[in-house]
Amino acid sequence: MSQVSTTTPAAAPSSGAGQTKAQPPATQAPPAQPPAPTGGGSPLSTDKGQTSIAESVVEKVAGIAAREVSGVHAMGGGGSRAIGAIRDKLPGTSPSPSQGVSVEVGERQAAVDLKLIVEYGVSIVDVAHAVRQNVIRRIERMTGLEVTEVNIDVNDLYIPDEGDDDTPSRVQ
Repeated sequence: MSQVSTTTPAAAPSSGAGQTKAQPPATQAPPAQPPAPTGGGSPLSTDKGQTSIAESVVEKVAGIAAREVSGVHAMGGGGSRAIGAIRDKLPGTSPSPSQGVSVEVGERQAAVDLKLIVEYGVSIVDVAHAVRQNVIRRIERMTGLEVTEVNIDVNDLYIPDEGDDDTPSRVQ
């Protein structure tokens, strides 16, 4: 009888038939959380709308993240570095953060290709690993995109004495 008296006051505000229906809406109402992601769980696509991120944005994030790693001297291939060197000499310009970076961006994923020039004396394997980890971390945190791969092409080695013209020639 005590069990009946416990359920009876809860049923008093509504009819006995509505008692079973009244409880599920009460359990569904409390989850007032942000809209659930749709389309495979991407935070960029929700019930309220979609967010798209341009490839140029992901390229800049990847380029800045790669340059943050010690041992990376510069980025880009020979042609892009030559153009970048000319552009850098113009007043009011700065190096492009996306130089040496190529990306493919989908709705939920991104793939990154990087061209690096590393400093002489550093472990290329360690630098590549650190760059890969930093690029993945930065892109995923800043954009919500899943990074599927980061391909790194080390296409040159920076040797500090390479550009010095002050060294005398061994041959006269």
